[in-house]
Amino acid sequence: MPSDDRVKVLDRKSIPAGTQIFREGDPGRNAFIVQSGEVEIWKGNDNEKRRLGLVTKGGIFGEMALVDDTPRMASATTVTDCVLVAVSEKSFQEKLDRSDPFVVALLRIFARNIRAMTK
Repeated sequence: MPSDDRVKVLDRKSIPAGTQIFREGDPGRNAFIVQSGEVEIWKGNDNEKRRLGLVTKGGIFGEMALVDDTPRMASATTVTDCVLVAVSEKSFQEKLDRSDPFVVALLRIFARNIRAMTK
């Protein structure tokens, strides 16, 4: 990919520890790649959290809402100071539109199955 294309797709953000990136039920506008730090993925509310996972360097989160165009299935909060690379919904969709329809259908099935398992 030419470097100009990468710049359009990626938006790097420095986020302090304890910042809520998104809440369960929010619309999905970005997926995030963790360049440094840790992000907790959880369900519930501030008083009663159930941790689903911890995303560290090189991991991605928030992608499912972009794959199947449904609200966020969980919340995401930074555990440490983080550098996150945001991939916009528009850029993600443009890439999906250029992908093999069979692969796109599989991604949507995977997302639906994962959502069903974490209810």
